[in-house]
Amino acid sequence: MVEQIIAEVSDWDASPELMVTAHGERLDKWLAENLPQLSRARCQKLIESGQVWCNGVICQNKKQILKVGDRLLVNIPDLVPLNLVPQAIPLDILYEDDQLIIINKPAGLVVHPGPGHPDGTVVNALLAHCPDLAGIGGVQRPGIVHRLDKDTTGAMVIAKTELALHHLQAQLKEKTARRLYWGIVYGAPREIQGTVALPIGRHPGDRQKMGIVPPEKGGRNAVTHWRLLERLGNHSWLEFQLETGRTHQIRVHSKQIGHPLVGDNLYTSPGNLNVNLPGQALHAHQLSLIHPVSGETITAIAPMPAHFEKLLVYLRQRIP
Repeated sequence: MVEQIIAEVSDWDASPELMVTAHGERLDKWLAENLPQLSRARCQKLIESGQVWCNGVICQNKKQILKVGDRLLVNIPDLVPLNLVPQAIPLDILYEDDQLIIINKPAGLVVHPGPGHPDGTVVNALLAHCPDLAGIGGVQRPGIVHRLDKDTTGAMVIAKTELALHHLQAQLKEKTARRLYWGIVYGAPREIQGTVALPIGRHPGDRQKMGIVPPEKGGRNAVTHWRLLERLGNHSWLEFQLETGRTHQIRVHSKQIGHPLVGDNLYTSPGNLNVNLPGQALHAHQLSLIHPVSGETITAIAPMPAHFEKLLVYLRQRIP
């Protein structure tokens, strides 16, 4: 079924807030502002594919300037199914509504299919859990707002609609969303808190790793705040707050300050702890965000996973 949306620019004359944007506005910008369920990029694709009429004529110029009285017709084609198989993988759901879902991701679960992981991912699980997705960019798929590494556990938000995806991504960019992580690291920092502000990019000698890379060589701004929660002999329990969301950010910054994460064999040599860990001891403990429709603050807390708690108990028992 094709949804048809008709709007007259003149209809908005009674509203001072919309009058200015309606008069002399670019077509793509006006559509994105008045059809909030669509992103500007999505509106541009609809224009370019001949899905937008202005005064009864197909308009494929996204830069066309609108004038008061113009009539617009937008055809929104049916969603294109994503070429992935839905899989009934159990999900630990912390919050869910028609706009977004927050899950407590377990260790070992990859977020999105890729080389070496063609299925069995969070996306496959969500396609089965949410068969009526509104779609992102015209494709029936969930919107990945941010990612967690395969072996990192904890709270992760996924958008069900295009509106939610772009709203949540903007919150991360503008730092209005709050992400708190727990990590157990080697060593004992002298200070009780600090900030690491060093750019991160692909490691020049190992493509599997990220590293501290200057901006002129492709590094991107990365800021991590940390706070000491508990000293555990020659280990420490830290809380991390992200300002940015670069790949492996906490793992790289922790190593840079001399306190790599326990169990992170990619960035440090394996330790001799008698605790079976699935990977790095890193857990996305808390996620706070503003709901894209209601404007209310949502806070999701992911309980400490069993292996993380077991490691804490073991390290406490080793303290003289």
